[in-house]
Amino acid sequence: MSGPVEVVLILAVVGYVMMRRILGEPAQGKRMLVLPAVLVVIGLSDVSGDAQTLVSTLFLVATGGVSIVLGALRGTSVRISERDGLAFVNYTAVTVVLWMVNLLVKFGANFALSLVDAHDAASVSNSLLLTLGAGLLAEGAVVMVRALRTGTRVAWATGKDGQPHTMSPTLDNLGTRLNEGGPGRISHRPGDTRRG
Repeated sequence: MSGPVEVVLILAVVGYVMMRRILGEPAQGKRMLVLPAVLVVIGLSDVSGDAQTLVSTLFLVATGGVSIVLGALRGTSVRISERDGLAFVNYTAVTVVLWMVNLLVKFGANFALSLVDAHDAASVSNSLLLTLGAGLLAEGAVVMVRALRTGTRVAWATGKDGQPHTMSPTLDNLGTRLNEGGPGRISHRPGDTRRG
């Protein structure tokens, strides 16, 4: 990050995403996969050429790896139900705690690196988008697979202002393939997450 204003803006976006998912929203492939991938690409362009030492490269790999693991864990903690024929996701208390741990690890690691080597810390201080994007991508992938395994459809994007949802034949086919082995499906009652 080149400044505290950018950190505040990124944290505000994370807070917005958290509130939407705490309240619950339809699972959307575009939001769970494409947007995090864009963050990763922007994050990579922010740090490209900056990690010039072994320490800074190891730092990026380690913090990125931790974010991916915590993102995948968040994905397993998300509650998935069915509403109006679509998978619906809600963050749980565990998901929120895992988010807090992710942010604490990232900022704590940046602080620890600055105590060890201020030059390396400065060279990778703009890696927040990269690590958060990687974690969101891992979370989205896990949630997507879990939602598709329930036998419930996942929209590519939800319709705005009463417009129909955009569905993806690719996601529908993937859901069919994931369910060919006969895994349990969620109940078709709205809000019920029990497997049958």
